Amino acid sequence: MSLIKEKINTDNLPKHVAIIMDGNGRWAKSRGEERTFGHKNAINAVRNAINACNEIHIPYLTLYTFSSENWSRPVDEVISLMNLLAETLILEEEEIFSKGLRLHVIGDLEKLPELVKDQLLHMIDATQHHTNGNLILALSYSSQDEILKAVKEISTEVKNGQLNIDDINASVFENHLYTKDFPPVDLLLRTSGEVRISNFLLWQIAYAELQFLDILWPDFTKDTFFQCIVDYQNKERRYGKTSEQLENNKI
Repeated sequence: MSLIKEKINTDNLPKHVAIIMDGNGRWAKSRGEERTFGHKNAINAVRNAINACNEIHIPYLTLYTFSSENWSRPVDEVISLMNLLAETLILEEEEIFSKGLRLHVIGDLEKLPELVKDQLLHMIDATQHHTNGNLILALSYSSQDEILKAVKEISTEVKNGQLNIDDINASVFENHLYTKDFPPVDLLLRTSGEVRISNFLLWQIAYAELQFLDILWPDFTKDTFFQCIVDYQNKERRYGKTSEQLENNKI
């Protein structure tokens, strides 16, 4: 067993971990390879994150797989990424099934190639009754677009008399997000050393712990994940309260 894993307090685990998987291109470039080489080698890191989550029973894992902004990358790279995604979904289907994971996708699926969309919809349907954990892929995803979509839907309901404007609250708003069926993010990780959110789950990370790692995504291991959990557990999550208030609530 991993020595780092042994340090984890299983009574204080995050329910929802989200990861910005960054650094594939730089990882490949440092080895004198094309960016696509980094994307291909990133698959092992994805497996490591999924397996680590599965081993310690964290119920929700969201992976920032492809942003809306990524469509503006060079055409050859986008095509390569979509082909790789289709291949990976087919290859990993049995693994996802064997772990009893339920697959979800958030984002604008209509922009995805038919082959990718069809495979995703097949796996979403086939895993809908799985209960061992939830793997959420953010694909063609933009948090700002998600928030605008929610605002438009709520505005339409108010306009049509289906919703009173005074009844709009956080719960109503959250019910119009892609993530309405998931808990808030407790821990957000980003690899590559970059310190920014990149339009990812802006509403959902309001009280998340943020960790920015100085490794590139293809170098992400299970022990990397376990260490992030240990670091998370060493933080005091106050939600705007003082330490004294939290301590008094325990009494």
